[in-house]
Amino acid sequence: MVRRTKLMQSVEERYNKPLEKLLPEMYNEKGLPAMATELGISKGTLWYWLLKFGINVRRVALAPGEELQVHQVKR
Repeated sequence: MVRRTKLMQSVEERYNKPLEKLLPEMYNEKGLPAMATELGISKGTLWYWLLKFGINVRRVALAPGEELQVHQVKR
């Protein structure tokens, strides 16, 4: 269980979603800089939150014609 700061709690209340779900979704849709701007926090704080919640961020280079599939494992 991650201890939440008041800023974390206010973001969760604003989006009505726990950060564990919100952060990966927003990262995939917007990317880090736009996400930090929308949340009203610095990129450093955002990286800290991703680290604190154990959210892995991977960058992958694909050649033309290649594709990437992501599979979610239910726990």
